[in-house]
Amino acid sequence: MSSQRSSSVPRGDITPVQQMIASCSGAIITSLFVTPLDVVKIRLQAQRNPFPKGKCFVYCNGLMDHICVCENGISKAWYKAPGHFSGTLDAFIKIIRMEGIRSLWSGLPPTLVMAVPATVIYFTCYDQLCAVLKLRMGDRSDYAPLLAGAVARVGSATVISPLELIRTKMQSEKQSYRELSAVIQSALHNQGWRSLWRGWGPTLLRDVPFSGYLAALHLYCKKKKCPNMSNTCLSTCIFLFQFASIVTLPFDVVKTKRQVELGELQTMKLSTQVSSSTYYVMKRIVAENGVSGLFAGFLPRLIKVAPACAIMISTYEFGKAFFRRYNQKKQRVT
Repeated sequence: MSSQRSSSVPRGDITPVQQMIASCSGAIITSLFVTPLDVVKIRLQAQRNPFPKGKCFVYCNGLMDHICVCENGISKAWYKAPGHFSGTLDAFIKIIRMEGIRSLWSGLPPTLVMAVPATVIYFTCYDQLCAVLKLRMGDRSDYAPLLAGAVARVGSATVISPLELIRTKMQSEKQSYRELSAVIQSALHNQGWRSLWRGWGPTLLRDVPFSGYLAALHLYCKKKKCPNMSNTCLSTCIFLFQFASIVTLPFDVVKTKRQVELGELQTMKLSTQVSSSTYYVMKRIVAENGVSGLFAGFLPRLIKVAPACAIMISTYEFGKAFFRRYNQKKQRVT
């Protein structure tokens, strides 16, 4: 019986369950480490400027103090919106000062909940699809990682989209679970279940090309340049990851805008079709904030990519290597 069980796993290979375990550990560690950067990124992407460039020149007579914060105490002063963040460091300082350091981990529960299925679905589907496609594509098997990465990301992004919406709403502003629940119930009542997948389109535009490209890059580096994922290769991958994250950042901004607007459009009694198009949202962002608005949250996203990718790739590869050695040892014994 033991020899039959061990023969079900090809020599040197690992089971899907072992792939899931290897991927989950990295996902949990990554979520704990980079959540503050996610909070800051989403705050920068979600904030609105009530005045051109965030300021207006008015007389400082006290009449506007309930709306704006006077930057100096003279009779004429620049006013700017309270809570407006001028940059990444400013956002960190103001969030900690006004809401406490725990706010930097807002949305951590849904982040942890979504990290497990997202990572399990992506990495497991990627490895399984890649193996199948290589057998079927023959001479064109070099394209297998690209296609497998894209298909795996579509599946994982679709499954976790409602959880990502909840996380984005929690990280965009300080609110209780009761307030969030009321917003979601209102959206379900007015728009149906499809409202839970708000921002799904730009999410795919952000993640699918990114994942397909990174999957092919990762496999190339591992096989052609550094079979053991050396520090040099890992550094090269991280650098290219950062480049890919910058290119796809505008879609991340659109995704955040779409998800943050859940419940706000009903409150303002505006049509929910106002911002249903990714292209329209991009045009609106450029009109309000210029082209730079499409790259809001640039620095925290850039900083996040390096540790996130390093932890995920290293942990996943270590986990697979561990289980591969374990299976080989078990097969030799049996």
